Formats: sequence, structure tokens, C-alpha cells
Amino acid sequence: MRLPRTVPRSLAGQLFAMQALLVAAVVAGCAFFAYASGRSQAEETAARQVRAAALAMAGSPSVREAIRTPDPSAVLQPYAEKVREDTGIAFVTIMDPEGVRWTHPDTSQIGRGFIGHTERALLGETFEETYTGTLGPSIRVVTPVHDGDRIVGLVSAGITVERVSTQVREQLGALGTAAGAALALGALGTYVINARLRRHTHGMNARELSRMHTYHEATLHAVREGLLMLDGQRRVALINDAGRELLGLAPGSVGRRVDELSLPAPLTGALLASEPRVDEVHLTAERVIVVNTSPVVGGERRGTVVTLRDHTELQALSGELDSERGFTQALRSQAHEAANRLHTVVSLIELGRVEEAVDFATAELELAQVLTDRVVGAVAEPVLAALLLGKAAQANERGVELVLAEDSLIDDGALPRSLAPRDLVTILGNLIDNAVDAASETATGGSGVPVPAQRTATRALVTVTARTEFGELLLRVADTGAGIGPDDADEVFRRGWTTHGTGRGLGLALVRQAAHRNGGTVTLGRAPGGGAEFTVRLPLAGRTARAEVVAP
Repeated sequence: MRLPRTVPRSLAGQLFAMQALLVAAVVAGCAFFAYASGRSQAEETAARQVRAAALAMAGSPSVREAIRTPDPSAVLQPYAEKVREDTGIAFVTIMDPEGVRWTHPDTSQIGRGFIGHTERALLGETFEETYTGTLGPSIRVVTPVHDGDRIVGLVSAGITVERVSTQVREQLGALGTAAGAALALGALGTYVINARLRRHTHGMNARELSRMHTYHEATLHAVREGLLMLDGQRRVALINDAGRELLGLAPGSVGRRVDELSLPAPLTGALLASEPRVDEVHLTAERVIVVNTSPVVGGERRGTVVTLRDHTELQALSGELDSERGFTQALRSQAHEAANRLHTVVSLIELGRVEEAVDFATAELELAQVLTDRVVGAVAEPVLAALLLGKAAQANERGVELVLAEDSLIDDGALPRSLAPRDLVTILGNLIDNAVDAASETATGGSGVPVPAQRTATRALVTVTARTEFGELLLRVADTGAGIGPDDADEVFRRGWTTHGTGRGLGLALVRQAAHRNGGTVTLGRAPGGGAEFTVRLPLAGRTARAEVVAP
């Protein structure tokens, strides 16, 4: 999404300008500091040089001997010029205590007075100053010449400021070249960095990025589907409110790895998978969610985008629809069977065998009425009663007899409003379906052809117990099937576990989820007939959040 541009310069462009100015300022500051430091060092070096020359000449015995002669200039002028040429300084002036020159680079100045200060030197001190003399401004040192305890002369050596400036200018050329190279290198590095930043920000400025962030935050919180973004290390980079609710995560889950979130193993595997996942159904503790994952494409693995849809209600409605379809098929079968029985009764009457017709009709009515009376009398909850009658008809069509245990009893109003009828249908319906599947294998002998329950040699039986006791609702379903082996006891409630081929294995997982949602327990045991026995206990006085699975 690209927002309308309100500021002409992009964020990368603004940063480039700021960084370029900063680099230029830093380089200019460094150059000025180097120039000032270099000039100061040049002046200091010049001062040391002339001081050394002046002190050396003032301490020379030949200078003292020349001063004692009637014409000191004859000896001192050649000597001073040689020292000046050898040391490269601007001038060496030797004078008497009155300041009259004996030597000077310009011979016309010999015999004239020294231009500068000599008072401190006459007191025996060597000092340095910058003064404008006959050669222009110069850095000079003045020191006394001692002959015993007397000061018999003065020596002044100096170097012109122009010569120091020339040396500094020569150094400044090299400094300018280095500063220009540093500026060019800094500008190039800044350009490369900002070009990369421009690609990442798609040329947007700071205000556009801020607005986009605000819109994205609002969108993420408004979307009802769960959205989860993982980085390349499979850490949670972003999750919206719906995603946190669907996965049951705490607010501090951002930054944690997926395998540290205590999610079910199949769901964790789907989130960690490198390949895309499309419309996969997974179960959490309380929800059925549909998961889609899509890796973020790029030159390197950058992460995964995960969308989550709540499938809990839809799954419950689908289960109810399957039950309704089963009821419809059972009613259709019963209608067909009733028509056959009616034809039989009519035919017996037409043959004049009225008593046999009455006996046949009465026996059939008793078989159907016994279970109905038993269910209606023991189970006052209409949803459970209807479910049991419908499942009994379905079981009979598959050659399985479904009976209600003698100790079953649920009074009217015993179940609280918080216990959703849909969860009861999910729990009891799936347990009965699995029990009928297991028992029908006994009824068919493995042939897959159902035989009516009253005609099987081996009685295939499913026993249902439904009662309230000790503040709990007890639902127990036992069958006469082959049972569940100890090796599978821990896996039966896992999504996908089944003994009837692919595409199934969700029923028991939904049973456990519904029990957990209502704070109940699920127990797996062995039935008296050798098959499996599942017991569900649901609290009637509020949720306790203590769902358990107990293996035999």
C-alpha cells in the first residue's frame, strides 16, 4: 500500500542530506583542527630551532673572543652567516649590550640599533617573542652572551612568519587532498547506505511511514482472523489480538520461539514447516482452527506469514449436520422397514391368519417402544434423549444394539445453562459413533455388510450411561469391539488417530476439547465386554478448568 505523498523528499533523501552535511562538517572540522595544530607545531618547531641556534652561538668561546677584539664584526659576520645558512633560519644578529648590531644578513644594517626588545636579555634571561623588524614579522629568540659575570653582548636568532606560513601551506595542500578524499569516501558510503534504505522504505518519507504504521496497527487489531508473523529464526515477530486469542497466548509472546509457546505438537509442526500449508485443521485446548502458512519470499528466508481462522463453531455445526443426516437416513430406513412390516401384516390378514398378524405387529412395536420408553423416562434433557434415540436407530441399521444403562437418570433442569447442548452432542455423539464402529466389526464379522442387531450370532452391543452424581454429569459409552491396545492409549485423543483409514480421526480430539472447554475429564478404560469404555465427567456447578485424559 502506498500513501499519497505529502512531503516531497523521501526519508532516505532526508537522511542522505543530513549525513552529507554531517560528513562535510566533520571533515571540515578535522581539517581546521589539523591546520591549527600544524601551524602551532610549525611555530613551536621554529622557536625551538632559533633558540638552539641562539644559545649555541651565545655559548661559543669564539664569539666571546671576537667581542673582545677592536672590530667584532670582522669575525662575527662571516660566522653568523654560516650558521644562518647551515640552520636555515632567517637571521642571526649579534649585538653589543646597547643593541648596536655587529652582524646582520643585510650588511647595511650593521652598526645600527637592534629593532626589538632586549631588556629581559640584559637581565640574564633568554626569551622568545614575535616582532616586526627589518625583515618583517619574525619569531625570534634573544639571549645574553656572558664573559664571566658580565654580559658582553646579545645574540638574536629568528625565522620570519612568512617562512612558517609557507611551510604550513605546503602541509595544508596534502591535508586538503586527504580531507577531500575523506569527504568523497564518506559521501559514497552515505549514498550506498541510503540507497539500501530507499529500497527498504520504498521511497517513502518519515510521515508516510508513520501513517502506514498507524494504519497497519489499526488494521491488525480490526481483523477478526488471526494473523501471526514469524521471523527467520521462527520467533513471533507480530501477532494480532485475534491470533493471540485463538492460540491462547499471553500478551508477552512476541519475541518467543514457536516451540516455546506450549502449543499442540501438530500445530507447532505446521508453524515450523518450511513449505506452505493450506487450510489445515488443527486443535488447540479449546478451539478448532484452520491454519494457512506462507513463507516470505526473498533472497534469504525471512520468515512466515500465518493466518488463523476459528473453525470451532463451524465444526460443531458440521457435526450437528452429520447427526441430522444420520437421523434422516435412520428415519428413511425405519420407514422402509415399517412399510415392509406393514405389508407383512396386511398379507397375513388377507391370508386369514389374523392372530399371527397381531402377534407379529405387537412384537415389532414392543422392540421399538422399549428403548423409547427407557430413554424418555430416564433422560429428561431433550437434546440427549433425541440424540440417543437417533443413534439407536442408526446402530440398529448397522447390526448393533444400543442400550441405556439401568442406572441412567438425568432429571429435568439438572443440567446448567452454562453446559452448551452443542457440547453434549459433540461429546456423546462422537463417542457413540466410535463405539458403533467398533462394535459393528463384531456384527459384520469383518465383511462390512451390516446385519440387523436381533439377527447377529455374536451380540454387538453399545451401552450408554448418562446420569448426574456428586455435582457432575457422567457420560459413559462402552462397546463390545476389539478395544484399544495399551500402545495406543496415549494417542487416541490426538487429532488424526484412527483405525478406519485417512480422512478421519477428529472425533475423539473434539471430545477432549469439548470436555476441556467445560472443565471436565475424559477417561479411557476397558469395558466389561472387552471393548473400549470412555467416561466423561463434566462439573455442573461452574467450570474448574481441569481437563484430563486418563489411560487404562
